[in-house]
Amino acid sequence: MEQIIQAVVFGLIQGLTEFIPISSTAHLRVIPALLSWGDKGAAFTAVIQMGTLLATFVYFKTDILDLTKGFINAIKNKKDFFKNPNSRIFILIIIGTIPISLAGVIFKKFIENEARGLYIISASLILLAIILFIAEKVSVHKKDFTEITIKDGIIIGLAQALSLIPGSSRSGVTITAGLLCGLKRDVAARFSFLLSIPAITLSGFYELYTERTILLNENFLSLIIATFVSGVIGYLSIAFLLNYLKTKSNLLFIIYRIIIGILILLLLSTGTLIN
Repeated sequence: MEQIIQAVVFGLIQGLTEFIPISSTAHLRVIPALLSWGDKGAAFTAVIQMGTLLATFVYFKTDILDLTKGFINAIKNKKDFFKNPNSRIFILIIIGTIPISLAGVIFKKFIENEARGLYIISASLILLAIILFIAEKVSVHKKDFTEITIKDGIIIGLAQALSLIPGSSRSGVTITAGLLCGLKRDVAARFSFLLSIPAITLSGFYELYTERTILLNENFLSLIIATFVSGVIGYLSIAFLLNYLKTKSNLLFIIYRIIIGILILLLLSTGTLIN
């Protein structure tokens, strides 16, 4: 029963924090530690991310279909792939996945071990909060989804690689980069979520293969429950954030990140948490 409860909690954390720019990895690392559950590890996290991946497919099914059709039509008609917005964004999502894929393979051991230290996580939470605050202040918030340029896509794709640092947040770094490129808040979030699809897919299947021995020792029912819960909550989180950012800024998440980052440092200093 305890394993089922843990699975539900892990799923809730993953679903709530994967898309909102507050770092799912940080919460999956800290909350279980406070509950004396231990660190489930990067492999477990990557697997239950498949639930939030499915949520992205379901929520953005129309976008995915339109982008794919645009790319296929560009091939059939031999048109300029970058003039058609759907074709251009489809290609930018592929290009934007390359940096995080390369960095993930090159720095795999560091990311899954030393980088999961709580000092790094707290520093990442606070530092990105400051950068996101700056982005909110300097961004013109004008560009719509169809106005995303090649330059924007490359910059956001490069920024996504930074999300491999625990505590930074995939949506956090990509939304920040999108704002710095002049995108509207909800547009930056929308592109961020679509950009996450190939990265989460590759990460999940890569971890399933490379960590198959470790995962075989896991309770598969717990994995399935955590993945299912993360998918349902993830879908609701996407809907919430896109609607929220149409009228509001990221200030709430900025403040939250700073508070959590400082709280982790305080808990480390008192010995409540161990790095």
